[in-house]
Amino acid sequence: DNGAGKSTLIKCFSGAVIPDSGQIYIDGQLVHLTSPSDSQAAGIETVYQTLAVCPALDISTNLFLGRERRKPGILGSVFRMLDLGGMREASRQEMSDLGLLTIQDMSQAVETLSGGQRQGVAVARAAAFGQRVIIMDEPTAALGVKESGKVLQLIRDVRDRGIPVILISHNMPHVFEVADRIHIHRLGRRVAVVTPGSHSMSDAVAIMTGALEVEMTDEEMARPASELKAQATSAA
Repeated sequence: DNGAGKSTLIKCFSGAVIPDSGQIYIDGQLVHLTSPSDSQAAGIETVYQTLAVCPALDISTNLFLGRERRKPGILGSVFRMLDLGGMREASRQEMSDLGLLTIQDMSQAVETLSGGQRQGVAVARAAAFGQRVIIMDEPTAALGVKESGKVLQLIRDVRDRGIPVILISHNMPHVFEVADRIHIHRLGRRVAVVTPGSHSMSDAVAIMTGALEVEMTDEEMARPASELKAQATSAA
């Protein structure tokens, strides 16, 4: 729910906020993220609710913002000229891989795109550079029904490419549509880990608001989604 600490948590993962306590592990290795650069170097990309795109710049420039490619040879090393053509071609390929073929011109300014297309640009940027995990902070909060559906499909496409996605949301239909495992937070703490197969949407809302208490050990909360689903199936 609002104020549960969702955005603060992902800011710790993305290096925007340094946590006062606790530890962050990636692939079993303890990491210390003190800046967004540390997070990006660790293979973590974040799509914020505000998108964090530059509307006046074109699509390819937004995708490579802060990671601009230079031309090969002396033009890039000495004269520091950008490889605009190469970045646009790479952007076109990335957008195509995510099924965003409706955007043909990579030199098109982002401010001319629809809300769903802008979200697609932010997701494509994360998918292009996120090698270990992609975090999305309420990506459908300000979108219409059709655009929200497109973003959810983008999440599936990224997941199918083998990249884990953390979706921050309190929209239960969206969560149950795409999630394999659901972590429920309340008052800054994780209170339960459930799956769409083990609990209903009304159960998740009840846990989220404190109306339903779920007793789970730390070991159970850390178990893979596949084991939780198997347990739910056998219980049913």
